[in-house]
Amino acid sequence: MKLVVVSDTHGDAEILKTILKQQPDADGYFYCGDSELTANDPLFDTYQAVAGNMDDDPDFPLTVTQDFSGVRVWMTHGHRFNVNFTLAPLLAAGQAQQAQIILFGHTHQLGVFMEEQMLVLNPGSISQPRGQYARLGGTYAVITWTSTQYHVQYVNRDGQPVPKLAFDWQR
Repeated sequence: MKLVVVSDTHGDAEILKTILKQQPDADGYFYCGDSELTANDPLFDTYQAVAGNMDDDPDFPLTVTQDFSGVRVWMTHGHRFNVNFTLAPLLAAGQAQQAQIILFGHTHQLGVFMEEQMLVLNPGSISQPRGQYARLGGTYAVITWTSTQYHVQYVNRDGQPVPKLAFDWQR
């Protein structure tokens, strides 16, 4: 299975179209909020999207849960879970949904780790990155998995994998 995860474009719809061309073979496309677009934008026929703190359209859901071959993915933007200060509420909400993968945005900083057998991932902001990897000019994440392993590869705006940002975990 292959998922593409992107967040925090803040009005940059063109990069979402570009990513679809860069990653045409994904099983799922997830958008973690702050598009500043409307929920009925044709991009969201492909990307599953949640509301970010900068999204005014009430038709965006606050969370999305989807199962892929026995792996439950749960996504939110993160602002309502206080992710700038702690990840505890986010992790508790993911556990309550029996998620194996938790996706979130909001901080504009990429990050990924395993916690309580859950893969927790922030793709960073593709348009307004912050933190240690801001110099990359924006990132998104590609998650693939087998029955025994998760693989996460961060990718830059040009569609190039970032060699130092590839990670593997046992499932």
